Amino acid sequence: MKKIAIIGSGPTGIYTFYSLLNNAAPLSITVFEKADQPGVGMPYSDEDNSRLMLANIASIEIPPIFITYLDWLKQQSAAHLTRYHVDSEKLHDRQFLPRILLGEYFHDRFLAVVAEAKKSGFHVEVHPNAEVTDIKADADGVALSVNDAPFSRRFDLAVVATGHVWPDEDETTRAYFPSPWSGLMDAEVRACEVGIMGTSLSGLDAAMAVVMQHGRFSGEQFVVNKGSEGLKITLMSRTGVLPEADFYCPIPYEPLSVLTESVAESEIAKGPDGLLDRIFALMVKELELADPRWCQAISLVTLNADTLRDVWFEDRKKHGPFTWAEANLKEVERNKREKRTVAWRYTVLRLHEVVQAIVPSLNERDRERFKSGLERVFIDNYAAIPPQSIRRLLALREAGIISVVALGDNYDLDIGSDQTVITTAEKRYRFDVFIDARGQKPLRNKDIPFPTLRKQLAETGDDVPDVGEDYTLLAPASLRGRIAFGAIPWLMHDHPFVQGLSECAEIGKAMAKAAGKPASGVRRKLPFMEF
Repeated sequence: MKKIAIIGSGPTGIYTFYSLLNNAAPLSITVFEKADQPGVGMPYSDEDNSRLMLANIASIEIPPIFITYLDWLKQQSAAHLTRYHVDSEKLHDRQFLPRILLGEYFHDRFLAVVAEAKKSGFHVEVHPNAEVTDIKADADGVALSVNDAPFSRRFDLAVVATGHVWPDEDETTRAYFPSPWSGLMDAEVRACEVGIMGTSLSGLDAAMAVVMQHGRFSGEQFVVNKGSEGLKITLMSRTGVLPEADFYCPIPYEPLSVLTESVAESEIAKGPDGLLDRIFALMVKELELADPRWCQAISLVTLNADTLRDVWFEDRKKHGPFTWAEANLKEVERNKREKRTVAWRYTVLRLHEVVQAIVPSLNERDRERFKSGLERVFIDNYAAIPPQSIRRLLALREAGIISVVALGDNYDLDIGSDQTVITTAEKRYRFDVFIDARGQKPLRNKDIPFPTLRKQLAETGDDVPDVGEDYTLLAPASLRGRIAFGAIPWLMHDHPFVQGLSECAEIGKAMAKAAGKPASGVRRKLPFMEF
């Protein structure tokens, strides 16, 4: 019986395990989870989130594990759902619900996968509170260290599904949090000047973690506790732009007409020189076919891969963050009631997955252009946030608690022991508490937390892991076929849109194939890009 180790039991690990059930022969599967509850994952655990924090994905978009999220929700008691302010009589497949509740679904589905595996003749072991601290692979298999001690058995294949990597809590002080997931949920943040770097959902989550200590939401209002009137929160980014509310569109996605996967592959085959501009020209044709009126309104035919970004954010900058957020929320809610799709938004949403495939083939100059231009457009489009998050943001604005600042491209950030100072050309901002909520950053081989594996990969001279289409490491030769490396931060340098649950499921499905036969192709080979 082939022996498989799955390191990490968050979404990527669960989807890998789920896909392994399709293996032709039963397997011996050992799951290692450093947390005390396997099958949840940091983004959805009750230790790292509050009930105010919403998952940025609806049931209809979550790849099911035996049953859909909505069907699972319908199996829960009304009393249990009420704990999360969810009405059991109003469940539908486009709701955005608390992250912790989604974590319960994943935990339940993990247990279901374990049960099904055992029923199918698999040997299964699950080790909670078991942090894998080293990995060593050679021709004889894979040896692991768990909690700094050698594990008793070797494995034929190790699947690395460790998910996001955030700064250690030992970097946290009372005045500085290097991420919203580095001790913020357990910290007491006094009513003071709080600065949050990042205006995406992560930034809003950080704000929720703070305000829940100083008041409560009541309908469309936020009621401040007595004694907390001094709380002021400033969300900051280079542009000062807030994300849009999630918009209605057909799911599953309708096929594109012009820039299809096969067309993108044909353009890649022509070579890297001019690839980005050729793809952009095809994007223009796709958008003109879908929404000619919008294309004419923004003069799309006069734009290029560098200038679309400025036009994309122009209205939001002109109207201001809260005025735009309020208007956008009304538009989105009206469209959802009427089931109306805004064609240009939906087309850009579908384009991002096709365009992402060209990134490994871009030359260095065009990779930088993509990163500063189209990538930001695509991320803004697909990372639209739950409407309820916008309502809460507007409630905090009305309560006089929250503001948004555009820092521009040039500013100085000085994080001190008691205070953080941010200086722009026009103004200096001082914060008693500073939270960095800019999200997951791409990581390199030198950042891999497993010392022996890190040393082995250093021998290749590569900045990032070289993996096959099943995510198994291809170099050095001693590792080939032994380790499937699906840890998100090390995939982001050429796969910038990799952080969703659909991507976790796709990665898990691909890694499960490594239990059968070696990869027949290389996924990509690209130098590290600094983000």
